[in-house]
Amino acid sequence: MAPDGAEQTALLGAVRVRQLATELDLRPTKALGQNFVHDANTVRRIVATAGVTRADEVLEVGPGLGSLTIELLATAGRVTAVEIDERLAGRLAQTVAEQDDRLPASLTVVAGDALTVPAASLGRPSALVANLPYNIAVPVLLRLLADVPSLRRVLVMVQAEVADRLAAAPGSRVYGSPSVKARWYGTVRRAGSISRSVFWPTPNVGSALVALDRAPEPTGADRDAVFAVVDAAFAQRRKMLRAALAGWAGSAAAAIAVLEAAGVDPTRRGETLDVADYVAIAAAHAAGLTDAGAA
Repeated sequence: MAPDGAEQTALLGAVRVRQLATELDLRPTKALGQNFVHDANTVRRIVATAGVTRADEVLEVGPGLGSLTIELLATAGRVTAVEIDERLAGRLAQTVAEQDDRLPASLTVVAGDALTVPAASLGRPSALVANLPYNIAVPVLLRLLADVPSLRRVLVMVQAEVADRLAAAPGSRVYGSPSVKARWYGTVRRAGSISRSVFWPTPNVGSALVALDRAPEPTGADRDAVFAVVDAAFAQRRKMLRAALAGWAGSAAAAIAVLEAAGVDPTRRGETLDVADYVAIAAAHAAGLTDAGAA
């Protein structure tokens, strides 16, 4: 959507992306996950899929040179962009102004690491829309969902393999701890693939979109307790739960007792359980500790 219903926003193309990189003496690094989108149709597709409107305050992580930021500003009410590279953070507002002077002045740039910046500096965003740095995509996503409760929906671009894991259902070969933890916060789905050709430099891996719609968090046990069970179960995913959870519970016998109290077969494996099962296990464990303390 263009500003005020006008013609489409002027987005960054391949030539402009390279010009900006040269100006900044920027050599994209794998360490920071720097692969910049230069295809306008891809950018517009991402924002459209995210369903962003003027009612939204959007959080973007890793804006880079500003490809996605510009379209978000044309569509959302406000954008807060978190960028770890100080050169890129310092240039972003200028790039936006140069690219399309019709864009509203509603951009806040936070220079820092999305894993550690104070949540208070991020405003109260309703949506997270981002091309996440692939090497830290899952930790960033889970950290923001935990610390920014105003987020109601998410659309992020990640490595295709990570997208498959996040969206996997119980019983799937790629279902794991990220799958369970993402589902703690809401419903998750794969929202499409992204061609490697739309990036500079071209990545060595495929990319995909993941969408998450927030839902009320499960009740019965707190998040940290549930995630501790999840981590223990998938640390030894090939083992039955009675063995995989032995260290977490204190012994194999204790693990069996907790699992039976939770109504979960001790011979099952962690990859077959959904979020509700893990909540039940954490709750049973907490109840057992309470009973032992009372005794």
